[in-house]
Amino acid sequence: MAIVTFLLVLGVLVFFHELGHFCVARLCGVTVQTFSLGFGPKIWSRQQGETEYCISVVPLGGYVRMLGDDPAEEIAPEASACSFLTQSLWKKIAIVVAGPFFNFLLAFFIFSGVFMAGVPLLMPIVGDIEKESAAATGGIEPGDHITSVNGKPITQWEEIPGILQKNGGAPLRITVLRLGTQIDLTITPTQKDRTDVFGEEKPIWVIGIMSKGEYTTKKYNLFSALNLGLQRTVQMTQLNLVGIFKLIQGKISSDNIGGPILIAQMAAKQAEQGFLNVILFTAFISINLGVINLFPVPVLDGGHLLFFLIEGVIGHPMSVKARERAQQVGLALLVSLMVFAFYNDIMRFFVSPG
Repeated sequence: MAIVTFLLVLGVLVFFHELGHFCVARLCGVTVQTFSLGFGPKIWSRQQGETEYCISVVPLGGYVRMLGDDPAEEIAPEASACSFLTQSLWKKIAIVVAGPFFNFLLAFFIFSGVFMAGVPLLMPIVGDIEKESAAATGGIEPGDHITSVNGKPITQWEEIPGILQKNGGAPLRITVLRLGTQIDLTITPTQKDRTDVFGEEKPIWVIGIMSKGEYTTKKYNLFSALNLGLQRTVQMTQLNLVGIFKLIQGKISSDNIGGPILIAQMAAKQAEQGFLNVILFTAFISINLGVINLFPVPVLDGGHLLFFLIEGVIGHPMSVKARERAQQVGLALLVSLMVFAFYNDIMRFFVSPG
């Protein structure tokens, strides 16, 4: 299950990424010689027009080979107009950026589709209450259905923490529905330390209530779903960037870096919890792939983008020798990161906690 789910997820991500490069290259009039899912020896191929479509033996990626994407390649004069490197600077940038952009687009489509199909929402019904908390002293009881906070209607539990932090320590006007009766209460939040998703402690405002754990399903119309899908894509991208920068700063342990084994394990866990979890996991990993590919490291799309930005500044392409040296450095960095990620994967797999 882990291997099958991993290959399906990775296959979709790689396909969309390379499809971005392929589609924009074709729109720009560039000849695409090869569209491959995977690297290494080909296990299946088919020639259609000027492009060879193939599946290669190593499934950890893919590539689109365009006419002239190698500066050292000799191109016949009559074919130069269809060469990648003879295109305008903006066309070359568009082709390079298209891969990561399609990864973000895939996540957007997934999130929007999920919102249209229906998402489980945690209902704002109170479960356990901390003893001597603001909620306990303020009159909230288990089973209370919170209908509004400071006059703002509440439809799901996730809305409550945001209002608490925005309100600070000021008293809250909370309206609850208790056994069919509407009751207005005034609750003054208190501060407590909590650990966020990155393992950092924050001073946050709380009132000491926990959800009862009851869910409802809500479907959104097309325009609402697209809007929410865009919001979720932006939120996940920001979360991804914050995590990466905290990792670089050393605020998150490098032990959290994972490779294919970790992704396969995570994919298998999501599969156990249902198809929806696999779909959402695919969206998150797609965003991760898009973000990482935009990093200015030679070999990655961001590295090529950096070359073209330098070209725009200096007025001519970088020399072949300079690009080759940069590519070697980038490849060394990428291989080192992959080796470290594999090491972490192996340590997680063979070393049990405690």
